[in-house]
Amino acid sequence: MDIPQENRLAAAVVVLGGRVLLVRRSETERFLPRVWGVPCGKLEPGESPEDGVLRELKEETGLLGSVLRKVGESFFVSEYRGREVKNRQDNFLVRPLSTGIVLPHTDQAAEWLTPAALGTVEIDDYNRDIVAQALPYL
Repeated sequence: MDIPQENRLAAAVVVLGGRVLLVRRSETERFLPRVWGVPCGKLEPGESPEDGVLRELKEETGLLGSVLRKVGESFFVSEYRGREVKNRQDNFLVRPLSTGIVLPHTDQAAEWLTPAALGTVEIDDYNRDIVAQALPYL
């Protein structure tokens, strides 16, 4: 019997001065290359979503942060090696504790955008929804 795999993820809606941090993924990424979105990634075994979101933020942007609150959840199905994977993601509002963004790939970019300016970059509906979950708390 095939047991479907499930991934746990955490995403950071990082807000500073009414602007949201978006990062453009590298063109070498397997999943959504060159798409703009919020810092996000899979949790390590035994890692809490709060710890995981701050680790992912540091890995993906070089920023330190503080979790202000959980703002929602997201779910999606992906495929890995021919198998369906169910993904459950906790979404957090995060305040940056540092300001120097360091991206891991030279073809990436980062922008601080007002919610009204999200349409100026190629952000997908999934990431737009994650940001929308945080807007009531800004």
